[in-house]
Amino acid sequence: MRIGLLNNLRAGRNDAQVTRLLGFLRRHPDVVHVETTAAHAVPEALGELARQEVDLLVVNGGDGTLQFALTEILANQAFQGRVPLVAPLRGGRTNMSALDLGARPDPVRGFAELIEAVENNRLEERISPRHVLGVRHGATRRTDYGMFFGCGMISRAVAVDHRAYENALWRRVQGVASSTLVTAGILGRMAVGDNTGILAPDKIDVLIDGEYQPRSEYLLMISSSLHRLFSRMRPFWGEGDGGVRFTTIASDAHRIPRSLSGILRGRPAPFVTEENGFTSRNAKRVGLKMDCSFTIDGELYPGEPDQTVELSSEHTIRFVRA
Repeated sequence: MRIGLLNNLRAGRNDAQVTRLLGFLRRHPDVVHVETTAAHAVPEALGELARQEVDLLVVNGGDGTLQFALTEILANQAFQGRVPLVAPLRGGRTNMSALDLGARPDPVRGFAELIEAVENNRLEERISPRHVLGVRHGATRRTDYGMFFGCGMISRAVAVDHRAYENALWRRVQGVASSTLVTAGILGRMAVGDNTGILAPDKIDVLIDGEYQPRSEYLLMISSSLHRLFSRMRPFWGEGDGGVRFTTIASDAHRIPRSLSGILRGRPAPFVTEENGFTSRNAKRVGLKMDCSFTIDGELYPGEPDQTVELSSEHTIRFVRA
């Protein structure tokens, strides 16, 4: 099996980690590796790995790096129609997808265990097939792929986190820790009934598997194919056989402060129902019409007047725990 590494040097948490990984690669010359320093270099890097006939693609970077890689593989056919095994390392600032897939905190150790599993013919026990969200949007109707989607308040919160990262002190509290702090602040404001600023509701028309939803203003709208989000949050409890796990809280939902704890654990209180403004479904397809911005795996997409966004889960990737 041919192993290849997409190594995003700018995504790493520190220079020492990058140095350790490069040293590890020198001891494993059979691993094909391509280094990038920007998102626009990902297509060329994946093209080189495809030409080297890589079967197992290891991605060293954060959620954004993985999102770019998935989009190149699924939308732009970077591997000429092949879909390699994909093993995300926890090598970025935010690693929500890799964390959910069981990756080691230390990416070098995780990579070493992955190579050992290949050499001992034990890779199969580390494979976890997952749906990947397809997000179709924009005037060109392009499709980007990832593991998490959020719009309105969620994308505004991500933007706050990005801006905070520009502060040198905040950089020390990064990744899951910073996301947790931002989320805790938002939940605190929601718990006291604050719906101003980034918490202001958004007007969104929602179509779930062909069924229009009766409400049109939402405080929260998220979708994911992950089993859990950062800080072990599981805000999905819906039924159905679709791969688009989709949760919303309407602006007029009943007793929102009392609902939050159960929702975050995926165990909502009995009053958390669609009739009361709370929706969680496992859908095949979700259509949205909205003006607000959205995020895919932490990458931000600006709002546009009356833009339509379609969520689907037509592709499955065989992810590998590293």
